[in-house]
This record gives sequence, C-alpha cells and structure tokens, in this order.
Amino acid sequence: MERRVGRATIAIYNSYDPKAFREAHRRIMARAGPLALAYDLNLATLGFPFPENLRLPVELAEWVASTTSIGEDGSYLRELASKGRFQNFPYPSKGLPPQLGLPVLTTCAPDPSKRMELEQLTSLLLEGQSACLVFGAGPKGVPKDVREMTRHHLDITFGGHSLETCTALGAVAGALAHSLRWRQKQV
Repeated sequence: MERRVGRATIAIYNSYDPKAFREAHRRIMARAGPLALAYDLNLATLGFPFPENLRLPVELAEWVASTTSIGEDGSYLRELASKGRFQNFPYPSKGLPPQLGLPVLTTCAPDPSKRMELEQLTSLLLEGQSACLVFGAGPKGVPKDVREMTRHHLDITFGGHSLETCTALGAVAGALAHSLRWRQKQV
C-alpha cells in the first residue's frame, strides 16, 4: 500500500502595494504557477489586491493570464486553477489558513529556535503532513507578525544568502521536489 504524501503549497505574501495590483504581482504569479505545476505543489496568494469583481480562483488565474506572456502566456496558472490547486486569501490576521498545512517561512535569516532543514520538511510531507511554504513578495519580505505565525523557518541556501523572490521560489520548489523523489525511491 502506497503512503499518502502531504501536499506542499507555495504561499506568496504580498509585501508590495496592498491596494493596487502591480506588474510585480503579475510577474510573481506568472512565474510561481509553472513552478507549482512542474513540481506538484499548490499555489496560494495572501493579501493580493485582485479586482473586487473577481472571486473564483479560475477567474483570478484567467485575469492574470490574459495580461502576461510569462509561463506560456499564463496557461500554467490557468491549468493549476482548473485543477483546484490555486487559492487566494486575504492578509492573515490570526494565523495562516490552516487548510494549507504546517506554516513554514522560507527565509535567509531563520530564527534558530524555529529552524528546519529540508530533510525534516521532506520527512513531514512523506508522513502525510501538508506544509504551507510562505514567501514574502517585495523588498521587505513578510512582516514580524507573519514571521511569528510560522512554526518553522527554512533556509534553502548554504549559509543565509538572500535570494530574490522568484529565484527563491525556484530553488525551494526544485530542491523540495528532488528531495521527495529521492526519499520515495529509497523506501
């Protein structure tokens, strides 16, 4: 009998403009969609200022896709939404959405008491636990209260190197997917 593997979700916290949807929002979504699809991850946005008349994830994905040439003209984001693997949430006030799994902040400056290694995350997922990998979008990353909402902190680099958000998304997604695949082959 094959074990159920937990699902990892890329959760992008909007640290750009909270009121207007900017090109930076569009680009990060257009880049995160293909990564989520390629590495079997879900995608969630936190605090993104989508137009109020758009509510459903499929509508949001279609709107973003219609305005970008990145990620096969947004088709990857559309596909992710059509599979029910893209969600949008408001800014968290009392905690991250629990349905996304164990909250893990991706950061180059982990709190030593919350530090988690990639192998630990892989083990949790292989045991059936889902995880919400929080990425700060924007030059300030996530605010202190969101940092404190996360139970674990993951630094994917070898020594606290700061990565641009889209670079970090790719590094974490790729490293996690390969770690999971390697561990599954060992079982």
